[in-house]
Amino acid sequence: MTLLQKFRAVVWAAIVVLIVGLAVRYAVRDTIPPDQVPAMRPVSGIGGPFAMVDQQGRPFTEADLKGRATAMFFGYTYCPDVCPTTLLEASQWMAQLGADAERFRVVFVTVDPERDTPAKLAEYLGSFDPRFVGLSGDRAATDKILAAYRVFARKVEGKDGDYTMDHTAATYLLDAEGRFVGVINFQEPTDKALAKIRNLITRR
Repeated sequence: MTLLQKFRAVVWAAIVVLIVGLAVRYAVRDTIPPDQVPAMRPVSGIGGPFAMVDQQGRPFTEADLKGRATAMFFGYTYCPDVCPTTLLEASQWMAQLGADAERFRVVFVTVDPERDTPAKLAEYLGSFDPRFVGLSGDRAATDKILAAYRVFARKVEGKDGDYTMDHTAATYLLDAEGRFVGVINFQEPTDKALAKIRNLITRR
């Protein structure tokens, strides 16, 4: 087993432990009614035109965000901690939403276009909810969407040409018109995250 394979084995073992922990936490936590969550209003200056492709190679622009509320997370497939943790939690959101999940979508946008191709995103997202959308593009397209959503992303050089990415850890929430309305913070309590989502998908 190579060093990379050993690293991935350790990461996925940790993910399994996290899944069990999350399942227990969801089972015992009370829920917050959506009407007790402050109304989320569109915020100007965050978001804008972009042109990416999804994990199937199909074009995806800001127009495709309309029609359903969206959780948009920026990360990368080689991320050792924040990204798999967030995507696991997002998978649980989808499960907890039940039928309402059809009115909601999760979009994962890579901040690492040099390594994250559509095929790589398809493979990576296969470990999470199958409804997730993965977006990638060339460097110019990626820089454009990062700037539009004011996302921080910076390469951190490692050994032997390897690198990691520091990046924004919050998940963006967009209404059914594709407008930014708020965030779910990294590891925000599940009841609060779900209350925000339910508030968003039931708003008129």
